[in-house]
Amino acid sequence: MSVSQHPWCKLVFLLIGLLLQGFVSQFAAAEGLTTGSDGEGGLTVSSPAQLDLPQLPSRVATVDLTYDAIDVWDRIRRGFGMPDLNSDLVTEQQVFYLNRPAYLKRVFERGRRYLFHIVNELESRGMPTELALLPMVESAFNPMAYSRAHASGLWQFIPSTGKHFNLEQNWWVDERRDVVASTSAALDYLQTIYEMHGDWQLALASYNWGEGSVARAIEKNRAAGLPTEYAYLQMPAETRNYVPKLQALKNIVAQPELFNVSLPYVANRPYFATVESPAGLDLATAARLAETPLDEFVALNPGFKRPVIPAGTQPLVVPADKADVFAANFAAEADGAAKWRTYHVDATDTVERVAERFGLSAGQLREVNGLPAGTRLVEGQAVLVPVAGDPDGALAAARLLPDNALSSAASAAAPLIKKRVIVRDKHGRKKVIYKTVKPAGSKASSAAKSSGSRSAKGSGSSGRKSGSKAAPKTTSKAAAKPAVGKKKPKR
Repeated sequence: MSVSQHPWCKLVFLLIGLLLQGFVSQFAAAEGLTTGSDGEGGLTVSSPAQLDLPQLPSRVATVDLTYDAIDVWDRIRRGFGMPDLNSDLVTEQQVFYLNRPAYLKRVFERGRRYLFHIVNELESRGMPTELALLPMVESAFNPMAYSRAHASGLWQFIPSTGKHFNLEQNWWVDERRDVVASTSAALDYLQTIYEMHGDWQLALASYNWGEGSVARAIEKNRAAGLPTEYAYLQMPAETRNYVPKLQALKNIVAQPELFNVSLPYVANRPYFATVESPAGLDLATAARLAETPLDEFVALNPGFKRPVIPAGTQPLVVPADKADVFAANFAAEADGAAKWRTYHVDATDTVERVAERFGLSAGQLREVNGLPAGTRLVEGQAVLVPVAGDPDGALAAARLLPDNALSSAASAAAPLIKKRVIVRDKHGRKKVIYKTVKPAGSKASSAAKSSGSRSAKGSGSSGRKSGSKAAPKTTSKAAAKPAVGKKKPKR
């Protein structure tokens, strides 16, 4: 009998096998291996462990609509509704803005006063909130902006288009600069041209170039069998860059952290409120009653062309938290507040005589009334004169108003004067004649003769900012210079 046949030898081999199997199982478990349990021999490899990687943020800007907007910028992002334009021109405009961080900061900061109101108006009309950024393209959020084409205000209306949309323009006010009135008119205009084209990019091109010009460019492409979208139209360089500028600003506002831009905080609440205009009050006194710095008050009421508030104009705008303060202060000292009225000039009056009669210097009278040096008064002309109080406030306010408004922004409203001229008759004898001329020093009136403006409808090549059709002139002095106590008819 061999050794392997003895029973005790088999028992030893069995014990050795069991020990080896236990050792192998422990090793396999430590190495992520398992022994076969289906009756088959050998080792099997278990599935590898999953490695949890952090999820990378999406490069597409998203907005969570389940919570309230934290500020006005958030509200703007939520209301984006225009198709994005992706082109090299957009990239160029982004680079332009991002290379000028001080400019961006200044413009965004300036827009803080007006953004809440504009966004509110857009949302109430169901319009894309990207349009709240359009005043950045038009005027850099400067309501006093005035272009070579005589466009004025946040939304840059020319005189004729402003008249078409019922924006008052006279000796007292220019509602193209008024924030509330011009915003309403601009959104009316944008809605009109959007309904015409059914495309926001074409509507914006029409706002800049004129709907008539855009319609002809579309028809030209259609006749040539070419696409009629904005990107394919032949347009002037200004219009070609117009939508890319807005798209670049939209991209920056959508993801400011991506561009390392810090947007100023704009609270999601009204910045200003409107109150009834107290006729005859000068802007400086009104600012004092509202406990608001004069420059801030003028920035909220840029539509006034004179430092005195006329009756029947648009409501007075005050900071939202100062409306009750203004009402209380005005009620407490209404009788003692500085007041002004209109005085109609007699045939013998001169600037010096009128100024002396009302306790002013000739320079002060000219400054308050926007009368250039050398201008003579004519019979029936209306001038502002103080009734009570210190005139210094009105003078301070006058210095904050833009020069073009004081020197005759509305050339038709400038009073005519008689100029004494010596000529010779056919026999060589001297004689004196009187010519009717515009006031000396009126730059705007002479510029208006050589420069045109676009028509309101854009029926020709005209649009909103420039062109060949001159703005209509006012022929009535009474219409151009209403008395302080005269009510403006309701529209």
